[in-house]
Amino acid sequence: MKLKYETAVATFIQFVTLSFLNMATGLNSVVTTCHKEGQDCISNLIVSIIFWMLVTLWFGFVWLLGYIAQDRRSKRLAQLLIAAEGFIALIAYFNAKHHTDFLSLATSIIDLLLAVWVITLAFRLMRSGGKRITKQRQRHKQ
Repeated sequence: MKLKYETAVATFIQFVTLSFLNMATGLNSVVTTCHKEGQDCISNLIVSIIFWMLVTLWFGFVWLLGYIAQDRRSKRLAQLLIAAEGFIALIAYFNAKHHTDFLSLATSIIDLLLAVWVITLAFRLMRSGGKRITKQRQRHKQ
């Protein structure tokens, strides 16, 4: 399956992947904290749950934005999607530079790659100007 400007599918993949990866990163943080410092176990669990919910809501919003941009083939919504994904890419880059373990590094790299992919698709959607993107054939002069 080759995605040309299907931002809805790409942002859905991003939503599902990063929801699970952020849940795994949060659980890893809670387990590590509970083994080292028993007092902070519950507070870290609460903070991790709140953080996971916020991240999931954010990526849910981005998924909705990607769906609407594709459905309406809107140049403005594609630009807004590019801005949101640019923000995600900056955060992912920062997190990758300051990772604490392999799981958080892998999550950040996957997050960055998915953001770049969605930016590429949204850029193609923006360039299409509301039209379908089709492969143009060049005619040979004889």
